[in-house]
Amino acid sequence: MSKKKTIWVCQNCGNQSYKWSGFCSSCNMWNTIVEEVVKSETPIRGIGAESGYTPKPLAISQVDCSKTPRFSSGSGELDRVLGGGVVPGSLVLVGGNPGIGKSTLLTQLAYNVAKTRGKALYVTAEESAQQVRLRAERLGAMDDSFLVVAEADMQLLEDYAKSIKPALVIIDSIQTVYRPDIPSAPGSVVQVRECTAQLLRLAKNTGIPVFIVGHVTKEGAIAGPRVLEHMVDTVLYFEGERHTQFRVLQAVKNRFGALEIGVYEIGQRGLKDVPNASKLFLSERPVGASGSVVVPVIEGTRPVLVEVQALVSSSTYQNGRRTTNGIDVNRLQLLIAVLEKRAGLLMGTNDAFVKITGGVRVDEPAVDLGLAVALASSYRDQAVDPYTIIIGEVGLAGEVRSVTYLEQRIKEALKLGFKRAIVPRSALSVYRDKDFVLLGVESLTEALQAALAN
Repeated sequence: MSKKKTIWVCQNCGNQSYKWSGFCSSCNMWNTIVEEVVKSETPIRGIGAESGYTPKPLAISQVDCSKTPRFSSGSGELDRVLGGGVVPGSLVLVGGNPGIGKSTLLTQLAYNVAKTRGKALYVTAEESAQQVRLRAERLGAMDDSFLVVAEADMQLLEDYAKSIKPALVIIDSIQTVYRPDIPSAPGSVVQVRECTAQLLRLAKNTGIPVFIVGHVTKEGAIAGPRVLEHMVDTVLYFEGERHTQFRVLQAVKNRFGALEIGVYEIGQRGLKDVPNASKLFLSERPVGASGSVVVPVIEGTRPVLVEVQALVSSSTYQNGRRTTNGIDVNRLQLLIAVLEKRAGLLMGTNDAFVKITGGVRVDEPAVDLGLAVALASSYRDQAVDPYTIIIGEVGLAGEVRSVTYLEQRIKEALKLGFKRAIVPRSALSVYRDKDFVLLGVESLTEALQAALAN
């Protein structure tokens, strides 16, 4: 007779204990403890361990990687974000707001793989198979190797994958599949964690790449335990305004490459790659308007030109408001303080609004100088030269510091016709070009004089 071990797990934080309690000592929540049955007769093998095989320690140089070549997803932007293509045996988590296009992206992925590499299995636990077919017909993604199954039982899904042996498996979504041996509802902490662990073992032991859709909370984070993002190989967020035609696919974790972004244009026929993101983000830039500055940012290894827009206006309140879109509000407050103290621009009683156009979020320090110049441009109502880019980090003493990837940023600007850059003076020795003017500055005051000289 098999023995079963019962443990008690908090649905909120995942904390485990061997006895029931009405109160979780880890997250301080009441009535979140549920029972979980662990079957001791089914040992969990290590990742990559096939049945009947006991892995042995090897020298790192002896580990065989010849069986895991990447293959194309059929989308250049998705390949870029994944680090060069789909890795066999990888587990990829795709998150995003409802209606943003996650299912559209993965339907196109399944179709492309079905055309080029064989069977692709699309598991829909939220929609019916008929609904998936209607979407595939609209996208022109009909192929006999594109297999669809409407099922939520994880054990059946694993059996399907092992018997069919597809080139790709898509789970839509991880919050709706469940393991019947776990007495909790689909979407609970225990179910999400254990289903993801089962998919991880399936991917590593069979070499089948698995893509899973993750719901997001109202704060924008993927729902479920935080360990979900730690378990998978790659985490992608699909972002963008629902009422605009552009979408940004951003990698926030990738064990197989750098953190890149991909840009798509959505239409009636699905998602279309936008290989020149810089041109897209600057396509509707106002020329001659104050508060508009172009800054080259680095997403992974990809330079992208974005427009930083700032609006400084008088306030009806004693303390001005600070509102941002695409940039941290604390960075805005810091730069306003530096502008007041080091450049004499008294903005404390003014409202300040900042936006990064195109739906991109910028976190790197290289945007500091461009943001400060945009604020000063709006405050003085003086436009910046439209053929000038601005690069640099601003310190609390008002000094301008150097940044990385300067050459790549400038080359991207040259492609789009820019002719001048305001950069840290220490960066002048890094790059030289007779067709491009570099203005080196040491302080924020010098940068404002160079940018707003007209």
